[in-house]
Amino acid sequence: MSEKPGNTPEKGPEGLKKYADGWMTERKNTDAPGFLKLAFPVIGLGCVAYLILQMYGDIGHATRGPLVQQFNAATRTSPVLMYTVALLALAYVVIVVLFTIRAFHED
Repeated sequence: MSEKPGNTPEKGPEGLKKYADGWMTERKNTDAPGFLKLAFPVIGLGCVAYLILQMYGDIGHATRGPLVQQFNAATRTSPVLMYTVALLALAYVVIVVLFTIRAFHED
């Protein structure tokens, strides 16, 4: 078959590579913009912080707080499980950031 899969890069003119049947293009020897590299840790750490801060729900809220506390008492949430999930999410953020900031080399 002569069709190419959509995920393999095609060489275009002037060192351009086309991905996804031309929907994305990339110029050879270019790097991701700095704001995009900064967005990965900011968004990821924000999500991990939200997970830890809201681990037991909104217990300090004036109207919902007592209901959330009753729900937590009835369901007996596991802090060990929640911290394990938060650590896994933090490990994922670290791996993504390391992958993002390292230099990409084509062979």
